[in-house]
Amino acid sequence: MASNRIRRVAKELADIHSDTQSQILVRSEGDGSDISRLRATFPGPPDTPYEGGTYEINVKIPAEYPFRPPQMVFKTKIWHPNVSSQTGVICLDTLDKAWSPVLTIKAALLSVQSLLNSPEAKDPQDAVVASMLQNHPEEFARKAREWAINHAGAPAFSSWQPNAQYAASTAKPAVSKTKEEEAKLYQGYHKDVIGQFVSMGFPVEAVVDAFKFFAIDRNGGNYYVIEEAYGGDVLARLLGEA
Repeated sequence: MASNRIRRVAKELADIHSDTQSQILVRSEGDGSDISRLRATFPGPPDTPYEGGTYEINVKIPAEYPFRPPQMVFKTKIWHPNVSSQTGVICLDTLDKAWSPVLTIKAALLSVQSLLNSPEAKDPQDAVVASMLQNHPEEFARKAREWAINHAGAPAFSSWQPNAQYAASTAKPAVSKTKEEEAKLYQGYHKDVIGQFVSMGFPVEAVVDAFKFFAIDRNGGNYYVIEEAYGGDVLARLLGEA
């Protein structure tokens, strides 16, 4: 069992190293022999206060991986409602109840990176930051940028300027859809089956298209956990690898 875990993590690390598009880097801590403790980095997404910064994540691979999610904590200090400004703990469904064995370390890191594009003030890890985002979005944007400069190495001068556009767009309440609209959107698949990948930051339409591309069973519109092989195919297509 342990050897299977080691082989899987080793393969995932090799895949990450061969991927030059995502800009995600992962390495083992220490001399590289311990795959249970990793250090990951990724760039802050463009058109956000985090643009130009490099964010470092401590990753711990549990003994039960992939049946339990990797534990991820920001080492780089970041001003974000879903990350503790004190401890770096992350509030993200992909690293908790939405985790599936078909997901990978890279997929989880992409979800964390995507979180910087879409902060969720209504489900916060840091109440102080969430309150600022909701009540003073311009102040939130300015402080998030200030922390990106001071802690993540973002340039003090760049094309991104502090304003309310980013914060306001991410703070908009979700608009509920009618049953007819949902049926058209999910095209016969159960919402929560598609949601296994949407929670990682992929658009619903892209996930549905990937499911259709691989002719994945709609199961009569009922919920089910997608098989690992099919889940891997879907994820590869969403990442542009298939």
